[in-house]
Parts: sequence; C-alpha cells; structure tokens
Amino acid sequence: MRLFQNLGISDRYTQRLKRLTRGLSSFDELLTELLKDRYGASHLLKPALDREASAFLTSGNDIPLQRAWAREHGLRASATMEEVLLAQVEAHQPDVFYNLDPLRFDSTFVRKLPSCVKKSICWRAAPSPGANFGAYDLVVCNFPGIIESWRQRGLRSAYFAPAHDPVMDEYADSSERAVDVVFVGTFSRHHSRRAQILEAVAGLASEYRVVMSLDRSRLTRLAESPVGLLPGLRSQRRPPAVRRVASEPTYGLDLYRLLSASKIVLNGAIDMSGDDRGNMRCFESMGCGALLVSDRGRYPDGMVDGRTMLTYGSAQDVSHVLRSALSAWEHAAAIARAGLAMVRSEYSKNLQWQRFQDLV
Repeated sequence: MRLFQNLGISDRYTQRLKRLTRGLSSFDELLTELLKDRYGASHLLKPALDREASAFLTSGNDIPLQRAWAREHGLRASATMEEVLLAQVEAHQPDVFYNLDPLRFDSTFVRKLPSCVKKSICWRAAPSPGANFGAYDLVVCNFPGIIESWRQRGLRSAYFAPAHDPVMDEYADSSERAVDVVFVGTFSRHHSRRAQILEAVAGLASEYRVVMSLDRSRLTRLAESPVGLLPGLRSQRRPPAVRRVASEPTYGLDLYRLLSASKIVLNGAIDMSGDDRGNMRCFESMGCGALLVSDRGRYPDGMVDGRTMLTYGSAQDVSHVLRSALSAWEHAAAIARAGLAMVRSEYSKNLQWQRFQDLV
C-alpha cells in the first residue's frame, strides 16, 4: 500500500518550528527536523514516521516546508498551499490519502485528488458544524460519540486510536521526577469545567510542586495584557492561583521531557467531549511513564481507573485524588508502570498500522 499522510501544525507550534529549523532550506532537512521533534507523532502512521519509500509525509500548512518542496520540483513561486499539496500527491501516486487536517483540506480538495487514490481518510475528533467531509471515504477518531455524530450526518465513520511513540521509551524510565503535578493544555473560559479543575489543583501549590504549561486563548491573552483592565475583559483572566503556577506552552520533545520529569499528569476533557475520553495527552502521559489522573468518563480499552490510571469526579474531588496518590506514591507509581506497559503493548505503532490497513 502506498500511503500519503498530511499533518497539520498549530499556529503556536509554528513559532517553535521556526527556531528549530533556522538555517535549513531543503524539504528533506525541514521534514527531518519536524519528525525529530515528534510533533503529532502519536497520530503518524508507522510507514510515514519511519519515512519508508512507500509513504510520503508532509504538513500542508507548514509554509517553509511546502515552499521548499515546490521550489525543488519546479512549481511556480505563487503556487498555493493546496496546489503544492496536490502536486505532492500526484508525484507520490499513493493508494491512500490520510489527512489529519481536514478542516483546511476538505471535500473540495479531495475531489481534486488523482485517480490513483483509491481511499481518502481523515481524522477529526471534534464536533465541526458546517464542515465539508462528504467526499472522504471514511472519517476516523477514537471518540464513539463523535463517530456516531458523523454517521448521523451520513458520513462513513470508524474507530481509530492514536499510538505510543517509541521515542517516548527514552524518557519513560526517568527516576528524576521533581514535578509532583503537571498540566499541559489550553486555558479558556469556554472550557468552564476544566477552568474549575485547574483552579482547584493550583491551590495545591503550597504543598506540592505544581506546573501548568498553558496555551491561553486569544481573549485570555488580551485580558492579561494592559488592555485587560477594561471591565468587559476581566472575566477572561486566569485566576491568580493558576497564573502563579503557569508557564508557557510546551511542545515536541520539550513536552516529553516535561512529562518524564513529572510524577502525575493531570488531564481534563473540554466541555464538548461529552462522556468520551482518550485525548492524545492520555497516550503521551502514560507513554512517558507518568501517572495519568483524568476525569471520569468512557476511556479507550486498557485505560482503567485504579489499574492503569486514576480518575476524579469534580473540582472538589480532584485535590483529594492527587493528595492520596502523592502520599502513597509507591502504590501510585505501580499504577503508572502498569499504564506504561499497557500503552506500549496495546497501542504500539505496529498495531496502529495494522488497524489502519484493516480499515482500508
């Protein structure tokens, strides 16, 4: 099977990638650096991650990367990102097009794919009103509720999960875990339940070392600037306790290092997810050997409260769960080791690739 996989990168990660790739100019150099930093590695299929000849990987919204390929293949300098991505597909002649960025490259793009593409598949794990995915043969994610919503809209949809990145094994056995509790994610007042959880956990900072690596929403950044003194923006600020333990967002290998330096990784679903759980942070936390403490809900197979992870029920409950785990750390560490063993075996890259081929 010839595979083409497209990875989308976030605007905030673009800033980090510019620093990592300073002085590099070729497509191969830029892609190598992106892969080395492991951004999105849980979602990258094994042939693409290993850069096998049968697979082509790119990031269709990484402008320097795509411009480099266009330049090296004689495309005009004014070619759009869509035109470059389409030219890459035509050059590779894949059987399967797998897209992790379907909001940007939706059905309009899929309808332009060459006839060599026998299956077009996209990943989307969030409600997307108005999104145009109808031309895709299959929409996949690991949230059953979202899958059912796609089916109700007449789309073919199936369950498919992230995988353990084997590079995490270099970090998982760290015995130097100076951070007691870490949270990595977005702070937004739109995620009201998560905001309550973070405020409760930040209150533990007088007893434990708590770190929150937070990506702030645009409104939150504005509210915490001098402009935020205006009355209408004050409600968008992070609580003082959260600001005291907050640091800048963390990505790539820096994320792996932070998780491997932490005893517990706190996770919390955003409001739109319903009862479904199993975001990428779950796989990353377990894969880096930390104890995952997350909110109750419906988790992927193997993620079991009290066996491979711990769960909490509310903002009032989370502090108790964290204190109990840290006060009986030998028992909690054994749960973390069980979580690591589970994610290594049940969500390996080989199994992910086999499951993808089964879907195709």
